[in-house]
Amino acid sequence: MNATTPQGAQTNSQRIAACLDLLREALPIQRRVVHAGDALYQSGERFTNLHVLNSGMVKIVNLSPDGREQVVGLHFRGDWLGFDGIATGSYGCDAIAMDTGEVWTFRYDALLEACIARPALLSVLHEAMSREIGRDRDSMMSLCTLPADARVADFLRNWAEALSDRGLRTDQITLRMTRAEIGNYLGMTLETVSRALSRLARTDVIRFAEKGRREIQIPQVEALSEFIQRCVTPAAASSAAVIH
Repeated sequence: MNATTPQGAQTNSQRIAACLDLLREALPIQRRVVHAGDALYQSGERFTNLHVLNSGMVKIVNLSPDGREQVVGLHFRGDWLGFDGIATGSYGCDAIAMDTGEVWTFRYDALLEACIARPALLSVLHEAMSREIGRDRDSMMSLCTLPADARVADFLRNWAEALSDRGLRTDQITLRMTRAEIGNYLGMTLETVSRALSRLARTDVIRFAEKGRREIQIPQVEALSEFIQRCVTPAAASSAAVIH
């Protein structure tokens, strides 16, 4: 682990490792290596299993009413997948690998049985569900309240923080998504995403490692938070002026 990694990131990384260790000890697990484009499961498929990422990245894709594919979630090492299938008995979305990684799969009924013998495992399950709810809430808040440039900055900040939580470097990240996919996820056009990234680069909040490539340098993650605050502060000030 990088010596400059924040203490909080070490704690999160250790928590993820402890969760994976507990799952491996308590359950029969099927390990599967996946590559970019592989489907972990698909919408409509009968739900029997939950999945946890041991490495790699996965996007969750939903089909919109007009037939378009909509990216609705991104997942990293330690994240659980498939919770949406519990209520209906079938998965509601596709889970697609974004790069080479390893996914752990285990039966949901076996997990519930193991939770009886291991209360700590039940706590891990509840924590994973709670984090999923929190991520969905934060994503909705971003989409509903942030202007375009701030939305892209928030997307990059969340990506960098997810890497930091896993003990990985955040000063340079490789986006496993095209500009069009980022726009799809953020509810923006490709052109709007490109313009937002260019503005972030002009203010030196981010830097492009190579022109036209997906490698982005982030000198300071805190600068992304400051950029977001600058984007929303004028709006807040205007609202206050109207009220008064």
